[in-house]
Amino acid sequence: MHTLSRRSVSAVLRNGGAGRSRYRAAAAPISSSCPFNDSVGESDAKIRWYSVLTAGRCNTTRSTTQINLRNGMFLGNRYESTATASDASDSPVEKYEYQAEVTRLMDLIVNSLYSNKEVFLRELISNASDALDKLRFLGVTQPELMKEACDLDIRIQSDKDNGIITITDTGIGMTRQELVDCLGTIAQSGTAKFLKALKDSKDAGSDNNLIGQFGVGFYSAFLVSDRVAVSSKSPKSDKQYVWEGEANASSYTIREETDPEKLIPRGTRLTLYLKRDDKGFAHPERVQKLVKNYSQFVSFPIYTWQEKGFTKEVEIDEDPAEAKKDEQDEKAEKKKKTKTVVEKYWDWELTNETQPIWLRNPKEVTTEEYNEFYKKTFNEYLEPLASSHFTTEGEVEFRSILYVPAVPPMGKDDIVNPKTKNIRLYVKRVFISDDFDGELFPRYLSFIKGVVDSNDLPLNVSREILQESRIVLIMRKRLVRKAFDMMLGISMSENKDDYEKFWESFGKHLKLGCIEDRENHKRIAPLLRFFSSQSEEDMISLDEYVENMKTEQKDIYYIAADSVTSAKNTPFLERLLEKDLEVLFLVDPIDEVAIQNLKSYKEKNFVDISKEDLDLGDKNEEKEKEMKQEFGQTCDWIKKRLGDKVASVQISNRLSTSPCVLVSGRFGWSANMERLMKAQTVGDTSSLEYMRGRRVFEINPEHPIIKNLNAACQSSPDDDDALRAIDLLYDTALVSSGFTPENPAQLGGKIYEMMGMALSGKWLTPTEVQQPVFQPHNPETLEAEVVEPVSAGGQK
Repeated sequence: MHTLSRRSVSAVLRNGGAGRSRYRAAAAPISSSCPFNDSVGESDAKIRWYSVLTAGRCNTTRSTTQINLRNGMFLGNRYESTATASDASDSPVEKYEYQAEVTRLMDLIVNSLYSNKEVFLRELISNASDALDKLRFLGVTQPELMKEACDLDIRIQSDKDNGIITITDTGIGMTRQELVDCLGTIAQSGTAKFLKALKDSKDAGSDNNLIGQFGVGFYSAFLVSDRVAVSSKSPKSDKQYVWEGEANASSYTIREETDPEKLIPRGTRLTLYLKRDDKGFAHPERVQKLVKNYSQFVSFPIYTWQEKGFTKEVEIDEDPAEAKKDEQDEKAEKKKKTKTVVEKYWDWELTNETQPIWLRNPKEVTTEEYNEFYKKTFNEYLEPLASSHFTTEGEVEFRSILYVPAVPPMGKDDIVNPKTKNIRLYVKRVFISDDFDGELFPRYLSFIKGVVDSNDLPLNVSREILQESRIVLIMRKRLVRKAFDMMLGISMSENKDDYEKFWESFGKHLKLGCIEDRENHKRIAPLLRFFSSQSEEDMISLDEYVENMKTEQKDIYYIAADSVTSAKNTPFLERLLEKDLEVLFLVDPIDEVAIQNLKSYKEKNFVDISKEDLDLGDKNEEKEKEMKQEFGQTCDWIKKRLGDKVASVQISNRLSTSPCVLVSGRFGWSANMERLMKAQTVGDTSSLEYMRGRRVFEINPEHPIIKNLNAACQSSPDDDDALRAIDLLYDTALVSSGFTPENPAQLGGKIYEMMGMALSGKWLTPTEVQQPVFQPHNPETLEAEVVEPVSAGGQK
């Protein structure tokens, strides 16, 4: 064999597509299981082909059970194969330069174009599939191309000891010139040429499933190989030719195959001589795993060479002592002793036996089949809550099956990780990727699982990256719409437990969608669930809230808190409960932000009852005017005492039993939001001060405390007790409204003082009341004079 020079990989790239081209075609499947005879020569007694699994599938004059991977011949069962480097034949070798200056280009293909080495097998199997498709298509009009009645299949044999992988197909094959044109010109795709010829031909149909159109798939073999040999036999030629090339070389060789043991009736055999670090790919189990992951749904059968075993009973030698004992016992029945052993053998195993369920008619697929496909594909043990099987036609055509899982993923980190592996993308049934960054589904729907198969997705040349385009945007919209249809179906199901499970697992995802996806607010909002003042045990939907609204009610009221208990005991609810107005309880940290982004639902605005200017629809202007005249001076007096702590002091229309409340500004943070922002590890204190700056102190004029303060304002505005009462009132309102006091110790001291005044002597006896209060030692206090006791009458 001629060894390629080490100048560089120069030219392999331009020819890449052609490598793929030599493989591909489309039409209805044509199965063939007829026998064939090797016509190389009478003296050659060995069968030159491998396309049968049992002796009954091919009739030959002479047969052999020998399997020799080195020669690329596969036939027979239960015999271990060998694999060694092929020997150079005596036929003349011609050396060719690649048809481009591609040293750098080949380097890009091997080191940059593909991000994962294991895709080499996907690319080569896709090439083989195209070669079979191409033969099947052309065989309709040119039956002579299929005169060698071999099954249309792909077989992969590996030698893990020597690091050799052989991929053989029974497709169209290539002539000498086609080897030069297809493998000698990088990025020239024979598949693309074939598709163009089909398009230009008026007689040919436009339907096709050819995969490779970029012309670089064949050269992915150099990701893992030092040397690649391509032996190909075209039905258009009487001779078989071998193309050989090395990585980091600027030339390749082509020679005629003259070794009768290496001749094949039709098709192409690729032999990969793996690099030292990549010999692990030659392990049979590794090969089988890659086929199942990437090429499970290729339309032609793929067989891999696997080690198998079967159990059998074998006799064992008896112990001499036991044998002598048995002889002495004439009545004893003699039994041969055996043991069970496992006998190993090698045989072909069909690897892609699973048919793509998404290509079937949804009416013909049962729920059990959908669930079984879901469990097997995504390694799940629970059945999904819902599934959707649909086909989209028109401007964008693709098939898809989507699922809503029953439980969230372990760790629940998908909500913050935009890259998920829940959507498996196929192009013409070949797996492309499951690692996306929001191209097909937004981040908040990362829990949706499924498969998407399209024939014309805009992939890049390596087929690993989904290009941003109008087609992808249309696909994304339709997939998202179907996902929401599934979730809406669960919510409308008679089994309410299903949606409760769904909401418990994925409710936060939908709330995140309110923040990130404004276009789908109308689809997300009906799926939201919240507790309310009239439903503290069971969550209700926004539709149920709107249905229960009062006739005069214009807005949807809500209050954000850390729990349902805190929400239902807040002073902001007092007047609304009196008026029997329902209030939503937002107890999840993300709820408040989600509702603020939602803004409205069915033309009803969301209103936070803890913000200023609350309108309950019952304004009485005359009464408000009277209250302002009566308590206006008191409000100014309280504002003067509190200073910059509050923006203003107003008369409240939301209180009935509490003396006062502290409300947030219309555009500032609520108490709940302020608490959450303070808890952020990287929170910005400057923005915190800015957003919480405006607070309004509202007083209840009907409360006795406020009436007493009003009287104090009129008579003794400078009284210390009255001023201390204002301070204590503000601090108490701060706590009851959900805010955090700036000086909790000072607030505690004020409360202790008030308690002391209120409880002074209430339960004490008169003698206990007269006892002096203990005073701490003061060094400046004079010592008392000691007086000796004197008895009555002046005597000691």
